Amino acid sequence: MAEWKEKCENEYHLKSSGISMPDSVDWKLVYERKPLGRNLLKNPAPHGETHHEPPPEPELSEVPPDYSNAPPPSEPKGDYSGWTKSKGEMLYENVNVPAGAVVCHLPQFSWLTLEQRVDLLEEGLWPELLDDFQPDIAVEDWYEESQLHESIYQLQVRLLGSDGQTVISEFTSNPREDLENYSHTWKQVSHVFSGYGPGVRYVHFLHRAKNSFMVEFHSTLVTGSSVIVKPSKST
Repeated sequence: MAEWKEKCENEYHLKSSGISMPDSVDWKLVYERKPLGRNLLKNPAPHGETHHEPPPEPELSEVPPDYSNAPPPSEPKGDYSGWTKSKGEMLYENVNVPAGAVVCHLPQFSWLTLEQRVDLLEEGLWPELLDDFQPDIAVEDWYEESQLHESIYQLQVRLLGSDGQTVISEFTSNPREDLENYSHTWKQVSHVFSGYGPGVRYVHFLHRAKNSFMVEFHSTLVTGSSVIVKPSKST
């Protein structure tokens, strides 16, 4: 075990960072799983997009799709493996219609919710690191500026105790979009948990993206989701 402990020290320089390395830890497991500095979320880009490239432009059909024999799509295409997925119903929201205007169609909106729970001990971290040193836990996410609505994205990240229920620390984001000027890019949301206290064993990551349907289906994509435990701390 001393060999694996030395390999972990060479990999992460734990002692110089003031991180305890007790002999009770399975250092072979730590070295093999490499939990520090890597993304602990599975499938961080379920739609196959990257924020290093512009988001795809919406495709508009010359002829509206015919949904008489099949229901319209309710979510963007993608590989959702690793995520727990849930969808809200397509609902009409408040839309400002000028007095006297004739309305043929109104948009319907729904939220697509994707979530994961990361078991920090299962990933290779150890109690003394989480309880005593409390390394920074950095979260990041990117969402498409789809301009479907003033509210198109929500993020909630919780640090949970050993029971998987007790919330030790939480970060939420519910940005509002500027619909006055056209813009179509990726928007970043990030946060670093530090000095959160002992007892953290899980990270619950949840984001919602809004989709709309009015004659055709339009989506808000997400990409670059990450939860990274750093071999350092800021406080």
